Amino acid sequence: MRRVAPSTIVGEEIGELLAGGTSPETNILSALAQLGVRYVVQQGLEQEQADHLGRGRYERGAGARGRRNGYEDATLRTAEGGIGVKVPQVRDAEVTYRSKLIEFLAGNTEALDRLVVEMYARGLSTRDIEDAFRGPDGELLLSRTAVSEITDRLWEDYQAFCARDLSDIDVSYLFVDAIFESLRRYGAKEAVLAAWCITTSGHKVLLHLAIGDKESELCWTEFFRDMIARGLRVPTSVTADGAPGLINAIETCFRRSIRIRCWFHRMGNILAKVAEEARPELAAHLRAVRDAATPESGRAAATDLVNRFADRFPAATSCFTEDLDGLLAHLRLPARHRISCRTTNLIERSFEEERRRTKVIPRFTDERSAMKLVFAALIRCSQRWSRVSITDLERHQLRLLRAELRIDPPPTKEKEVRSRRRKIA
Repeated sequence: MRRVAPSTIVGEEIGELLAGGTSPETNILSALAQLGVRYVVQQGLEQEQADHLGRGRYERGAGARGRRNGYEDATLRTAEGGIGVKVPQVRDAEVTYRSKLIEFLAGNTEALDRLVVEMYARGLSTRDIEDAFRGPDGELLLSRTAVSEITDRLWEDYQAFCARDLSDIDVSYLFVDAIFESLRRYGAKEAVLAAWCITTSGHKVLLHLAIGDKESELCWTEFFRDMIARGLRVPTSVTADGAPGLINAIETCFRRSIRIRCWFHRMGNILAKVAEEARPELAAHLRAVRDAATPESGRAAATDLVNRFADRFPAATSCFTEDLDGLLAHLRLPARHRISCRTTNLIERSFEEERRRTKVIPRFTDERSAMKLVFAALIRCSQRWSRVSITDLERHQLRLLRAELRIDPPPTKEKEVRSRRRKIA
């Protein structure tokens, strides 16, 4: 049996690997990464033992600090898989010898993995993270392959997110939109469909996220039916832009919900059809429709706008009346909720956060890499955003509205009394 240090054996294995002494099936990069980590850790363990004993291998000295006593096998969990090392043992020492290095590595690999995931989720590219984990001498402490494998945890989180039960989320207002990301294998942008909601308690929740080859009715219908199959509660309203396929899918899957046309997008479309000097006047009348106190007064303001501008701005007027019911729909909601539900700003803000992170990556390699980062960015928005204030009176108004829409049965007096008693108690 050869009496050499384990680090020497690992060094020889690295030499064999680089010389081509492996089978064709061996993944050279992965094997080299494992051996590199193993070599560095093994050298550190052997030096730690030498420091404790006060002498190197085969050097003689006083035995007060102990004697070398072979090795114990240990496994470190890393992004490259389990890596086996030989932990030096000491006997006949006045103080029991314990390797501080192996304790640190065993207790901190998970923390390191979490740090890498957070760095990736907050906008650093794989190359950025690789550079961040360089030693003072420029040596890589974490390879790009290791970073990619660690961040695959985000893919597992995303898959669990897409399979979770939605029945316990008390959805009130639903918001849907899409963002487009460039995928290298297709050479074109692909839609990422997203759904957020505001619950009856006022919390903003990311509900679903999925790839759609385009914003077609088929893609959106499949997207909605996936959520419904997982127990999605029928929303009181659904706010969206004017994509025809999306509108058709909403009317198919949520026939009883109120469909709201996003005012931000629609006002931009309308004002783009008139000269710049005429926009302030037209915008003031549009806001009068948008901010009306009731659906009836909103329709009256809309009629006045059409009568006033139909001859001067026929294209803008036609754009305004094209989906007038969708523009007036938010006026059926409780007054304080209208400002939150009349636009898709909730979902647009989350997309801004996502773009801030993905701009460092001009084009994703595949769907998996795209969804890992998009999901990581959006779910972190969901976790830290403040909730919308909803009072007990507004919740009662919502129950009456849902009964009017025939989504839920009307609340009975007995249920209302019990509810009030619970709140008093």
